Amino acid sequence: MNIENIKQPFIKNFPGDFSGNTIQRNTPKVLFSTVSPVGFEKPELITFNEELSEEIGLGKFEEKDLDFLVGNNLPENIQTYATAYAGHQFGNWAGQLGDGRAILAGEITNDSGKKTEIQWKGAGATPYSRHADGRAVLRSSVREYLMSEAMLHLGVPTTRALSLSFTGEDVVRDMMYSGNPQAEKGAVVVRTAESFLRFGHFELISAQQEYDTLEKLVNFTIDNYYPQITSEGNQKYKDFFQEICKRTADLMVEWFRVGFVHGVMNTDNMSILGLTIDYGPYSMMDEYDLNFTPNTTDLPGRRYAFGKQGQISQWNLWQLANSLNPLIEDEQFLEKTLNEFGDYFWKTHDTMLCKKFGFDQLLDGDEEFFTNWQGLMQELQLDYTLFFNELEKIDNKNNLKDTFQRISYTLLHPEKILKIEDFINAYNTRLNRNLISKEESITLMQKINPKFILRNFHLYQCIEEINSGKTDILEKLTTALKNPYQEIYPEYSIKRPSEYDDISGCSMLSCSS
Repeated sequence: MNIENIKQPFIKNFPGDFSGNTIQRNTPKVLFSTVSPVGFEKPELITFNEELSEEIGLGKFEEKDLDFLVGNNLPENIQTYATAYAGHQFGNWAGQLGDGRAILAGEITNDSGKKTEIQWKGAGATPYSRHADGRAVLRSSVREYLMSEAMLHLGVPTTRALSLSFTGEDVVRDMMYSGNPQAEKGAVVVRTAESFLRFGHFELISAQQEYDTLEKLVNFTIDNYYPQITSEGNQKYKDFFQEICKRTADLMVEWFRVGFVHGVMNTDNMSILGLTIDYGPYSMMDEYDLNFTPNTTDLPGRRYAFGKQGQISQWNLWQLANSLNPLIEDEQFLEKTLNEFGDYFWKTHDTMLCKKFGFDQLLDGDEEFFTNWQGLMQELQLDYTLFFNELEKIDNKNNLKDTFQRISYTLLHPEKILKIEDFINAYNTRLNRNLISKEESITLMQKINPKFILRNFHLYQCIEEINSGKTDILEKLTTALKNPYQEIYPEYSIKRPSEYDDISGCSMLSCSS
């Protein structure tokens, strides 16, 4: 790989010190700390994303490149560092946080001029590890590697994954925070993004009242990632905030479209570019439930439940607005923009739902139709993805009981089948208001409704197999996630088997790495 072309543009523009010192502490007035990966004596490559490597300009993998993929024996051109940021966690101000398990290698530019940041996750402690070891276990690393690539192919803005490697050492973790820590295999994932800047980077500087540095960071972000913004003065910062709001709303709609639940929507886990970032206790939706959260830490309040993700993103944007106001200096503008966020989100959300149902446009009465559908989905515990797959195929000759029992997580009694019949009648009536043909409607549905989603039980099976020294499921899942709108493996287009209902890592997860 062409690692000699990796540069460090960020650290040339902003203050940083504490070189090589990983002792946990506050670092006021500093945006990053130079720190080295811990190094691993017996690493082993599990998988490498050749397509991504070629795309970003690193080129083909060679055996000697394993050192780089785990942070060993780095060349002199690479000055590694971790960044400081702050955040609101579960609604509360948490103060200074930072890259506790992430270390940045720098940035590479491909032949087309596109820049990509490269980062290790799990390569050792940083000053922001908060008394932790900076390592990561295999299960969380596999989940991040596969899900970030799955989201890309689903069409959802996301960070990406370059490689997954064993570190050759064990890491002790209490998986469910139950007082039962166990040794697990350690791993490092190399992930990439146009930028890993978060809401929390801006929150930290503003909270410290370092407004000159805040202005530098905002200008740096606009110049490098928002070149379409050409206005001057305060208007530039207003345009910047409006664009962040739009990207964030669009991202939330995409999460709703595919049934993704992030699980930890703290402000420090919100990308300034509108990317899905930090794959922790996430889940793809099995049975439809607006109140579903995959994160045990989010119980009992369910702040980050599936149906609340739009609302929480708006709350997070309020915190970002407070941080940017020293530059924008217009509270009425910020309030108006944030109030408009809801209107934009819901219109975009409902337009997306229209496409999922094969409707060519949003019409009067559709909101009531969607509300009734949501009630039916929750009452009958229907699988979100499989419901739309079956809806494409339904005609008057179908046996509705067999069809819907196959995709339900509860027993469907006769009165519930009658409710399904009523819904299908209402759906057909609504389809008749389309200005496109039934065939065109189905084509519209097939473009937006995935046939394959990466479910937690798939990941559980994959992690168990890798732990046993095999990668067959990993390779199969990698093929499937690259083709989510095709049914390449029919055996994967099933609801979660009941034997996985109560297994940790399938239904509920924690923030444990």
